[in-house]
Amino acid sequence: MTFGQFLAILRARWRVAALVFALLVVGAVVVTLLLPKQYSATASVVVDVKPDPVSATGYSNNAASGFLATQVDILKSDRVVLRVIRDLKLLESPQIRQQWQDAAKGRGTLEQWLTATLQNGLEVKPSRESNVINVIYQSADPRFAAGLANAFAQAYIATTLELRVDPARQFTTFFNAQVKDARDNLERAQARHSAFQRENGIIASDERLDIETARLNDLSSQVTQMESVSAESSSRQAQAQGAQGDRLQEVLNNSLISGLKGDLARSEVRLQELSQRLGDAHPQVQETKANVAELRARVDAEVKRVTGGVGVTNTINRGRQSQTQRELQSQRAKVLRTKAVRDESMVLQREVENAQRLYDSLTARMNQTAMEAQSTQSYVNVLTVAQPPVSPSSPRLWVNTAVATAVGLLAALAVILLMELADRRVRSPEDVVDALNLPVLGVMPRPDAKRFQAGYRPLLGASAGALPAPAAHVKPV
Repeated sequence: MTFGQFLAILRARWRVAALVFALLVVGAVVVTLLLPKQYSATASVVVDVKPDPVSATGYSNNAASGFLATQVDILKSDRVVLRVIRDLKLLESPQIRQQWQDAAKGRGTLEQWLTATLQNGLEVKPSRESNVINVIYQSADPRFAAGLANAFAQAYIATTLELRVDPARQFTTFFNAQVKDARDNLERAQARHSAFQRENGIIASDERLDIETARLNDLSSQVTQMESVSAESSSRQAQAQGAQGDRLQEVLNNSLISGLKGDLARSEVRLQELSQRLGDAHPQVQETKANVAELRARVDAEVKRVTGGVGVTNTINRGRQSQTQRELQSQRAKVLRTKAVRDESMVLQREVENAQRLYDSLTARMNQTAMEAQSTQSYVNVLTVAQPPVSPSSPRLWVNTAVATAVGLLAALAVILLMELADRRVRSPEDVVDALNLPVLGVMPRPDAKRFQAGYRPLLGASAGALPAPAAHVKPV
């Protein structure tokens, strides 16, 4: 279909198109004027995403969009609607109860009907570039719309506070029980540690172990010294018991033995002189021999006495060495026992410290949840309070008229095109060419036409080559 054909159809059926257009536009205007007026009141709230001063937690930028979407869902939830119903005491209104009887015919409950009705008039629009949420309520009464918008905002704030406080209260009860158990565990651990210290006489385990270790080191040094002294005394005793006992230092340093040896030497010299001068049978010689024998016996006796003292000293040294070694072994066992006691005491001490840390952390968490449970400030605040609107938000006459105009034009065009398809007529030379596939030789003007239509002249002046070819069964004129 060419544009000329379309205009021909439009000229032929303009009355039908105008009628359809007028009916739609007038109908839309009448319906708009007859529809009850609706008023929209808007209250806005701002969601604070800064860190909470109690819990010191906030929301990241990535979670802000999801957080606001959650807030929108909370605001639209049945819990907020039920709180609005309770706050406004709508269940006690006889008018609302009568409306429910008329609308629901007794089906369901008044609370369910009110919830669905209030949610139908509610619209929540979050801001794209900020944390502001607009609460819009639409109603036939402007004061009722403003009251419901403000009621939804207040109910939403109270619900967010409940959603934070109620879990905190439950956690507070839980942490109270946990803190009590932790305190009991701490007291038992401290009691076990104190009893262990009393049983083992521990005042300071590290200091006691240091003292016992120092004593063990001292005894070890003493044993080393005693072994050296005992080895020396054993060597001297062996020398004293041998043929060289008179060469011991004790014997050589003994003044009595030295004096006796001096007297013996002088007596032997005198005996030799008297024997050479008087002979062996002389009484003086015999007396001198007796003196020499007596002095030699005294020297031997003193030497034996001194060498006997060396043996006694060796015995004493060996006894002291054995005693020191026994003390060393006893001290070593005592140090090992002290270490074992200290290790067990450290285990008990660590149990006490772990119980103390657990008790402190649970106490701090309980205090924090207790503060959260006592919080009276929500993270949502009212930004603007809804006021009763002056002009209705719907129906909008100009918008509906513009939409009806566009729809009417489309509908009118659609109707005339459908009518033309149902009743096809020849309205232009192009229709003859399309229908008969024959060239047009001339066009007769209408009887009331004043002049020949200029639009048809090109067809009359067209050359034969430009005209469509005749059909096979039609002879050209």
